[in-house]
Amino acid sequence: MMSVLKIGNFVRQLLCITALTLPAILCSTAAAQNAQSSGASARQSRPSPASFSGLSARAMAAVEADRLDEAIPLLRKALALNPKWAEGWWSLGTTFYDQDRYADAAAAFQKVIALDPKHGTAHALLGLCQFQLGDDAAALGNIEASKELGTDPQLRDVVFYHEGLLLQRAGRFIGAQAAFASLCRGATQSEEVLRGFGMAALHMRDRSLPPDSDVAVVVGSIGRAECLAAQKNFDAARQEFAHAIAADPRFPWVHYALGRVLIDEHDIPGAVDEFKSELEHNQDRIPVLLQIAAAEYKVDSAAGLPYAEEAVQQAPRVAFGHFLLGLLLLNTDAHDKAVPELEIASRGMPRDPKVFWALSSAYQQAGRPQDAAKARAEFARLKQLDEKQTQSAEGSESQGIVINVADGSGATP
Repeated sequence: MMSVLKIGNFVRQLLCITALTLPAILCSTAAAQNAQSSGASARQSRPSPASFSGLSARAMAAVEADRLDEAIPLLRKALALNPKWAEGWWSLGTTFYDQDRYADAAAAFQKVIALDPKHGTAHALLGLCQFQLGDDAAALGNIEASKELGTDPQLRDVVFYHEGLLLQRAGRFIGAQAAFASLCRGATQSEEVLRGFGMAALHMRDRSLPPDSDVAVVVGSIGRAECLAAQKNFDAARQEFAHAIAADPRFPWVHYALGRVLIDEHDIPGAVDEFKSELEHNQDRIPVLLQIAAAEYKVDSAAGLPYAEEAVQQAPRVAFGHFLLGLLLLNTDAHDKAVPELEIASRGMPRDPKVFWALSSAYQQAGRPQDAAKARAEFARLKQLDEKQTQSAEGSESQGIVINVADGSGATP
């Protein structure tokens, strides 16, 4: 019977990867294993007392004494007799991780998950193994699953850090910024976190930067600025942005990043000015155009219309552009023109209740009450589903609109 499983090298490895301060992870059968593996335990077959119980006891004693070379063969022999022993697979996985044997550790954690699919901590550790093995897509899937299922609180910072890196590499910049912002609000501000935050804010998918390059200087300033803004320290954030802009006023996405921070600060005119500065030199115009249109929504919808119209003309497959254009048309009493834009948006964003609420309003004002009722019913259905699920961390509020354009979401088929 295992009382406490100490993971020594495992924690030290995480410290090396992330430069984050983390206490040792304690996993007791009385607490963590009962909480996360109760379903698996109930399904365990009855082992041979003479062979399995003896081997498993010796294996766990070796694990607790940190005699890993002795523990591994004992665990394997015991698991050969009882492959449904979830605690054994868990111990084997953490033991392999302590030895930097990530492929073997991943295989063991997959066994734990097969026995108990809701074991959030196993998903987290499997994701960390896959990160080390370079399987970014699988790593991100398991790390996101661990957040949904719940994991050891002491893994929180490590999970958020790796999620941020993986999202940044995948070009899902808004989600990456949300993960890094969560770390900053929790007072975790290592150089690695600030670098990742800066790269995500500047839409960079690179894995690393030249340490003494001008690019690294700008990335560092933007990372610090974003972290300060996440803590609502906007004055200090503005100073960091000023340093970055002074170093290179045409650096891609710097003005855009500042504009998004100004949106959070409710400085809409200042944000629009920064977005317009970004348009002067950034060839990737679509996210910038939509940010301007979104910033003007409910402030000066007529002023936002030309930017939404240009975005839709240049990127007709981006459903969010049609949604935003439809909202602006609705706000300027062009109901008939708003309907087709919102219908396109509803096909490209079929799970977003806001689209159907806007569509119902457009139908009603265009004199189509039956269609309005159907749209309202779909809004109510989607809203109810939303309330049953954890709100996604991705996205950023801008005058009541969730902006995901920088992640490339909302493209129509």
